[in-house]
Amino acid sequence: MTMQQPFRDPALPLSARIDDLMRRLTLEEKTGLLHQYQAPVERLGVGAFRTGTEALHGLAWLGPATVFPQAVGLASTWDLDLVRRVGEAVGDEVLAFHHKDPAGAGLNVWAPVVNPLRDPRWGRNEEGYSEDPWLTGVTATAFALGLRGSAPETLKTAPTLKHFLAYNNETDRCTTSSSLPPRVLHEYELPAFRPAIEQGAAVAVMPSYNLVNGRPAHLSPLIGQVLRAWAPGDLLVVSDAYAPGNLTALQGYHDTPPEAYAHAVKAGIDSFTQDDDRAEATLGHLREALRLGLLTEEDVDGAVRHALSIRFRLGEFDPATPYDGITDNVVNCPGHQALAREAARRSFVLLRNDGLLPLDGTGTVAVIGQLGDALMEDWYSGTLPYAVTARAGLAERCRTVFCEAVDRVTLTAEAGPVAADPAGGPLSVGGPEASGFDLFDWGGGAYALRAVATGRFVSVDGQTLVNDQPGPNGWEVRQTFRMEERPRGTLALRHISTGCYVGAGADGVLRLVDDADQAVWLAMDVVRSGAEEAARLAAGADVAVVVVGDHPLVNGRETEDRMTLALAPAQDAVVRAVRAANPRTVMVVTSGYPLTWTDGDVPAVVWSAHGGQEYGHALADVLFGDADPEGRLTQTWYRSEQELPDLLDYDIIASDATYQYFRGVPLHPFGHGLSYTTFGYADLRVRLDGDVLRAEVTVTNTGARPGVEVVQFYTHQQRSRVKQPLRRLRGFDKAHLAPGESRTVRLALPVSELAFWDVTRSRFVVEHAPHRLMVGRSATDLRLSAPFEVEGETIPPQSGLLRAVCHDEYDAITFVDETKEDGDAVRSDAEGAWILFRQVDLAGSVSCVATAGSAEGGMITIRRDDPLYGPALATLPVPRTGRYAYHAVTAPLADADGVHDLYVVFENDGVRLSRLDFGAGA
Repeated sequence: MTMQQPFRDPALPLSARIDDLMRRLTLEEKTGLLHQYQAPVERLGVGAFRTGTEALHGLAWLGPATVFPQAVGLASTWDLDLVRRVGEAVGDEVLAFHHKDPAGAGLNVWAPVVNPLRDPRWGRNEEGYSEDPWLTGVTATAFALGLRGSAPETLKTAPTLKHFLAYNNETDRCTTSSSLPPRVLHEYELPAFRPAIEQGAAVAVMPSYNLVNGRPAHLSPLIGQVLRAWAPGDLLVVSDAYAPGNLTALQGYHDTPPEAYAHAVKAGIDSFTQDDDRAEATLGHLREALRLGLLTEEDVDGAVRHALSIRFRLGEFDPATPYDGITDNVVNCPGHQALAREAARRSFVLLRNDGLLPLDGTGTVAVIGQLGDALMEDWYSGTLPYAVTARAGLAERCRTVFCEAVDRVTLTAEAGPVAADPAGGPLSVGGPEASGFDLFDWGGGAYALRAVATGRFVSVDGQTLVNDQPGPNGWEVRQTFRMEERPRGTLALRHISTGCYVGAGADGVLRLVDDADQAVWLAMDVVRSGAEEAARLAAGADVAVVVVGDHPLVNGRETEDRMTLALAPAQDAVVRAVRAANPRTVMVVTSGYPLTWTDGDVPAVVWSAHGGQEYGHALADVLFGDADPEGRLTQTWYRSEQELPDLLDYDIIASDATYQYFRGVPLHPFGHGLSYTTFGYADLRVRLDGDVLRAEVTVTNTGARPGVEVVQFYTHQQRSRVKQPLRRLRGFDKAHLAPGESRTVRLALPVSELAFWDVTRSRFVVEHAPHRLMVGRSATDLRLSAPFEVEGETIPPQSGLLRAVCHDEYDAITFVDETKEDGDAVRSDAEGAWILFRQVDLAGSVSCVATAGSAEGGMITIRRDDPLYGPALATLPVPRTGRYAYHAVTAPLADADGVHDLYVVFENDGVRLSRLDFGAGA
């Protein structure tokens, strides 16, 4: 009977199948499909369905599976085919787990992350691909294509882009608002999302926790206006976990859940990820919204259609799919292990080399560092099926010696030494003997202590300090502490997760206390210096390899940004000590974000992200020269966090942020990466072929070894109405060249790609302007360049109605929501704040109308040419209004015929402006 239902007939068009099933569903049944855990409809044989399986660089949280390099590491390969193959392998393993446990491993995967890596202090930096939106977009598309599979009509998995929109801070992430001027929105943020959606590689999107221009991202009108306009088919939009509840709680944007949830559905949310598998409260809010008329059945139908479309395309209602033969034999299979090694090997970036690398494989190598014999899992990585550490990988190739290079310390309180229970139980003071603890410095003032007696890390169980953990772990990392100075050279330990201090009870057991005055004062004595031990070991070796970096769950992660880019001080000291003891020192940096260090003379420096299970083998392949270092940086490595704007400043144009606008000299530029050979560039040829810019350059391996060059093309517009990027990546190619071999590398760039967002007309425009095409090894190592001229538009002066957000420059301004549903406005943050409109034609204008409001009232002055001393053309009193109420205020305009730069000056803070109208009849 059920097989005769038209919705189960794969020969019918997809839309007809969805229509048939929806006609059979009651409103109550349709409502039940709007939660993450979609309710089954047993009378129709429709099973349960769950959105959300983590698969960022391997299947996560469900048991051992192949672990590939972190996303930022995959991107550093600059190899889209490799990234696609990794996505394909991950998709296979997701499907294998699903076939074994359909309820536990859903096929809607929450990957990839496409937030451009605007600021390396972002706690989730390792989840993204690049600070460049185009590179982010094409890399994400490659990964998503692998995840979705090659069958044209059937999805292997349903990839979901995260996190829409303007999300690069964990600090107060649910309550901060990202201020996005129109150019930043259209030129930087949206382009990262577009390719994967437009090409059908990603079929779902997850909004972000933050607000954008004052409106929760989950309520963004851009979901419908932009994302769904790009999609070739239905696009599923799933909420982030517990974000729907924030709409009335943390964000307070709506007064009641029915109002909030109705708004979310109308804005485009199709699936509510709220309360885990407990759907009843969410469904109750949606039913109440329907009862109150806040939602209609038509609204519900739209969301349900998007949800069902994904299920149909996954083949759920088909008799068979092309992927039915995938079994758990693919999980961590030899092919995937080899792919993990290849991905890790090709992700290594050679930052510096004075000729020490590659190593010749003879003699003794001292492997040193707290990351030298450890592999780290991050929050979204899978469970490592095995771990090839740096020490293990190098030991297969040569004789090695090893030390962790961490200080061993004792802690003593006034009541006596601190002792660790040999069985892993509580720590206590007052015993006869002090226990030894190994002190791990992870940077940013975060430390972890490992008890020597057990080899386990100190953690907090309830309120009691115990030593029973393998290392920092879990959503709430409970194994890290800060050290606060106290009198007479003592210190107090403060638990990072809770903010509580470590105190001692009457029974001597160490427990957390709220009051700093109750903290126990501890004397820390170093009984073995990690740096000194490392120096001794290095001095006796032929080469020292120091492996340093971050712990992915400490000093920056989801919910926590980092304040510094500096390598942990203790690790930094080890590097200095080792190089002083042995000049033949290789520094291997393993981190999910750019780092800085103090020793600028280390002869060889190699970087990779946390590289997954095959990291050690891949490292050995690169250090011993079996493979040329192919990786290139996808982010600018700044010399200090002092070179960065405020973490919450999303305007990369005004703040000169990212490689596109940064005017300083970075530690390592975007695109940087050395080879074991050298390359020459010659014969750059550039021509316009209709609507396509074509360029070609000859690249030659001028060295004695085979090598891989990543040839990078950039453009710069040399004259413009607006501030243009100093350089912008337009394409790249990887050239594998034998010694003496040459190859012609080509670029074909549609001239339309040279467009920027014209705020005067709210559309993209290609200006009539001279440009320069540049080609080279990085954003700053550009070997050749050539000019070209583009026949485009000349942007005319603006006149009449001017939207406040569409200004050219600003000072002390925040972008806010004009209404709860749609539109943006500006709000002054200080007296004297201003926005600038360039080239406004006032011919015939005799008055100005400002649509504005303010809780306290205020004044707006229109000045010509200068915000302080320019002639005042109009003064407009702004009345007191409610939050979303605006009044049209009219004032006569002083005689200023002609084209002028106009400054709109806010004489008071808290004044909101929606638009100005200089129409002749205003």
